[in-house]
Amino acid sequence: MSACVPTRPSDSPRPEHEPHSPPPPRRRFRIAGADVSASIAVFLIALPLSLGIALATGAPLQAGLVAAAVGGLVAGRLGGAPLMVSGPAAGLTVVTADLIQRYGWRTTCAITVLAGLAQLGLGFLRVARSALAVSPAIVHGMLAGIGATIAVAQLHIVLGGSPHSSVVDNVRELPSQLADPHPSALSMSAVTLAVLLIWPRIPGRAGRVVRLLPAPLAAVATATAVAALAGLRLPRVDLPSWSSHALAGLSEGPVLGIVAAVLTITLVGGVESLLSAVAVDKLAAARTQSPPVPRADLDRELRGQGAANIVSGALGGLPVTGVAVRSTANVRSGAVSRNSTLLHGVYVVVAALLMVPILELIPLASLAALVMAVGIQMVSLHHIRTVTRHREVLVYAVTTLGVVLLGVLEGVALGIAMAVAVALHRLTRTRITHEEKEGVHHVHVRGQLTFLAVPRLSRALHLVPEGVHAVVELNGSFMDHAAYESLQDWQNAHTAHGGTVEVTGRRTGVRIAEPVGSGEHAGCRCRPWTPWRNHQCEPPRSKATPDGQPTGLAETVEIGPSGHELARGIDAFHRNTAPLVRGELARLAREGQQPVQLFLTCADSRLVTSMITSSGPGDLFVVRNVGNLVPPPGEESGDDSVAAAIEYAVEVLKVRSITVCGHSGCGAMQALLSSEAGAVQTPLKRWLRHGVPSLERMADDSRPRARLAGRRPADAVEQLCLTNVVQQLEHLRAHESVSRALREGSLELHGMYFHVGEAQAYLLSEADGGEVFDWVGAADVPA
Repeated sequence: MSACVPTRPSDSPRPEHEPHSPPPPRRRFRIAGADVSASIAVFLIALPLSLGIALATGAPLQAGLVAAAVGGLVAGRLGGAPLMVSGPAAGLTVVTADLIQRYGWRTTCAITVLAGLAQLGLGFLRVARSALAVSPAIVHGMLAGIGATIAVAQLHIVLGGSPHSSVVDNVRELPSQLADPHPSALSMSAVTLAVLLIWPRIPGRAGRVVRLLPAPLAAVATATAVAALAGLRLPRVDLPSWSSHALAGLSEGPVLGIVAAVLTITLVGGVESLLSAVAVDKLAAARTQSPPVPRADLDRELRGQGAANIVSGALGGLPVTGVAVRSTANVRSGAVSRNSTLLHGVYVVVAALLMVPILELIPLASLAALVMAVGIQMVSLHHIRTVTRHREVLVYAVTTLGVVLLGVLEGVALGIAMAVAVALHRLTRTRITHEEKEGVHHVHVRGQLTFLAVPRLSRALHLVPEGVHAVVELNGSFMDHAAYESLQDWQNAHTAHGGTVEVTGRRTGVRIAEPVGSGEHAGCRCRPWTPWRNHQCEPPRSKATPDGQPTGLAETVEIGPSGHELARGIDAFHRNTAPLVRGELARLAREGQQPVQLFLTCADSRLVTSMITSSGPGDLFVVRNVGNLVPPPGEESGDDSVAAAIEYAVEVLKVRSITVCGHSGCGAMQALLSSEAGAVQTPLKRWLRHGVPSLERMADDSRPRARLAGRRPADAVEQLCLTNVVQQLEHLRAHESVSRALREGSLELHGMYFHVGEAQAYLLSEADGGEVFDWVGAADVPA
C-alpha cells in the first residue's frame, strides 16, 4: 500500500482522542530534571538580587524576599510565559523608592495592590499587544534612566555613605563622598565588583565548573566570607522577625498623586514584563536541543503579573514584574516548563524562613555593589547603537534625561512627545530637486511625500519641458492621496503633449514599485521574487487622451492591446527584478549553467517550479509538457524532444537527480480518462498515448494504489495523477543514459505530486521491495 504524507505539518488541529474512544489515562505529576537544575540556578541569582533591590528602594529587606517568592509561585503559575521568572526588578526601583519617600511603606504596598488590580483588568481587556507599540527608543531610554539613577544612588552606599532622595542631590554630594570613603565598605564593594567581572571570564575547565554557581551569588558569598574572616565591622543585612513585618495599608494622601503612582507601576511594570516575555520567547525558540515550549500568551501574562502584585502588595512585598536576568538564566539553564519558576519560588520561601542567620552575614555594601552593577548594565551600548542607527537617539536621550531629572512617568511622557515630534518632522521634511542629464530630466523626491510637499513637487515637475523623457524617483516609504493625485495629473498632461514618464522608487538602494492607486488607475503589482497573494493580474483600463496617449501612471511604453501585459511584465522586470538578479545572472553567464537536477513537470500554468521548490536561476533544468509524460525510448512512437532533454541533462549537465512532478486537477489526465477508442487522432491525442500505460497500471488490481496522507484519492483523476508519476518514473529508468547513471550511483530519481488547491507538495519514495511506493514527507527523505 502506498501512502502520502505532507512535507509540512497540517494546520488543522487534531483531537486528543476519538469521540467514542476512552479518555487517555491521567498522567502523574512529574518534574523534569532540567527544571530542577534550572530552578536552583535561578534561585541562586534571585536571592541576592532581591535583597539588593529591597535595599536600593529603602523598603524592608523581607519585602524583596516576599516579592521573589510571590513572583515565582503566583506569576509563575498564572502567567502566560512558561519560562519567564518574575520578582522584584531594577526597572521599578526608582519608582518604588520615590513612593516610599513620599507616602511611606504601608501605602506603597497598597499602591502595589491597586496596580495589580489595574494590570488584571487590562489583561482581561486583552490590550497586552498594544503595550508593545511603544517605541523601543522610549523603553530603552526609560531603562537607561532608571539604571543611571540606581547606579548613582548605590555608589554612595558602596563608598560607605547614604544616598539622597534625588539624582541631582546624589551627584552634588558625590565629590565629598569620594573624598571621605569608608574603607571597609569600599573594600567589600570592590571584592564584589571584582568577582562579578572576573567570574564569567575564568578560562578552561575550571571556568566551566565555577560558572555552575551564578556570578551574583559568587560575588556576594565571597564578600561575605572575606568580611567574616577579616572581622570587619560594617552594616549588614538586618531581617527583623516576620511577626513585625508591615503589611499594606492605605493612609490618607493626595488622590491624584496615588492615582499617578498606581498608573506608573501599572504601565512600567506591565511594559517591562511584556517585553521580557517576548525576549524569553526568542531565547527559547533559539534553543535547538530542547523540547518546544508554548509561545507566551501576553494577555494571560499581564493577568498573572496583576495577580502577583495583588498578593505581593497585600503581604508587604515589593512590586513584581518579569525579570530579564533571571528569565535568561532560566532559559539557558535548560528549563522546559513553568515548574522551574515555581520551584525557585519555593526555595525563596524556605530561605526566608530557615536561612535568616546566614543572610544576616551579608554586608550591605556588597548588595549595593551588586545592584549598582545591574544599574550600569541597564545603560546598554547595544541599545544606544541601535537607536542611533534608526535615527531615534534624540528620543532615547530625552527619555533618559527625563527619567533621571523628573521621574519615570514624566520621562516616558517626554519621550512619547519627542517621538511624535520626530515622526512629524520626518513626515514634513521632504527634499525635491530637479536636474537634467543627457537630455533626460530627473526629479528626485527624498522623504515622505504628503500634501505638505505638493507645492514644492508641482514647482519641480513644471520645470520639466514638454515632450521630453522624465524620470521621477521617489525615495520614501509613504505617499498620501493628495501627492499621488498631483503626480498623476502632471503625468497625464506630460504624456498628452508627447512626453514619456518613468516613475521609480529607491529605498536603501533597491528599487520599489511605483505608487498604485485604485479603480481605473490600478496597476498589476504581481512581481517575481516577492511574496504574493490575491494574485489576479488584469490589465489596467487606462483612459486615453484625444490623440490616443494612455493616461495611467504606470504606463511607460506605447504598446498594442495584445502585447500590453507582456510589455508591462518586461518593464516591471527591468525596473524591479533585474537590479536584484543582475549580479547572479552575470556570474551564471560567465560560468555556464550547472543545475543540480532535471525537473520534468506539466505545462499547467499554475505550476510555478521555482516557487514550489524555492529555487533560483541555474538550480533547475526544467522540461515541461502536457501531462508530465516521459515517452519510452526505442519505439517508433518515441519522442526525441523529451529524450534529448534527458540525455543532455544526464550526459552533459551531469545532474544528480531527476524529479517527475504531477499535480492535482491535471487536464491531461482528465482527457485520458474521457478518451474514446477510435476517435480522430489529433496532435494532443497522439501525444497522450504515452499516458495509456498509466491508465493500465491504475486498472490493474494486483498493483498497490497510492493514497495521500492517510486518505484515498479524492476521485479517479487524482488517482491517475498519482499513478502517472509512478509510471513515468519507470519510463525514465528505461532510457540508457538514466539507467547507466543509476547503476553508477551518480543519479537519483524522485516522484513528486503538487496539490494546487492546498498548496501542498508530496514526495514519493521507493520501498525496499521496489514494487511498493510510499508517499512520505520531505523531512523523511535523505538529503
